[in-house]
Amino acid sequence: RTLRGIADCRRFRESRSARRRYYGRRRHVSDLVLLDWMLPGPPGVNFARQLRADQRTKDIPIIMLTARAQEQDTIAGLESGADDYVTKPFSPRELLARIKAVMRRRAPQLTDDVVEIADLKLDPVAHRVSGAGGNIDLGPTEFRMLHFFMTHPERVYSRAQLLDEVWGDHVFVEERTVDVHIRRLRQALEPTEHDSLVETVRGTGYRFRRTLG
Repeated sequence: RTLRGIADCRRFRESRSARRRYYGRRRHVSDLVLLDWMLPGPPGVNFARQLRADQRTKDIPIIMLTARAQEQDTIAGLESGADDYVTKPFSPRELLARIKAVMRRRAPQLTDDVVEIADLKLDPVAHRVSGAGGNIDLGPTEFRMLHFFMTHPERVYSRAQLLDEVWGDHVFVEERTVDVHIRRLRQALEPTEHDSLVETVRGTGYRFRRTLG
């Protein structure tokens, strides 16, 4: 009930089974995991280790919620991969503040650093994209979109979210505009066979994969 109240007006999924949540919905990568130590079946620390060992989920922020307040438990929780360890009881305000702090620390930022995924390289300063030994010509919007995708891989974004991230929330354009630029981006990446990295998630939006396939 506490978590539902905190998550009001936000996309929030709850599961009493870590294995079902993990294996049943793997095509959706969460932005944050709130993990109880005392899960049915294997403990939450085991699930945290699973998340950290998986290439697709290794960077997801994890906050562990537990009644286990001993020092050795805190150490075990953090060493399993949790970014924060919150002992019960806690107030909704405290948990929300901790969520915001973890998201600030872990949120990817668009920088001037060169980004490379699956032999596809993007240089923001030189405004150059290359792959398979050749240069790839992109328009300014496709370049911004690719830069965003490459710094946020394996996350599903809706058209509305992409509009805010790539165009900015002050620009008013149709959501279907995203589809047009996705098509142009794929066409530009096709000669180097990187177009499959831009994946359509039916009924949701788009995702940029880490690996070709």
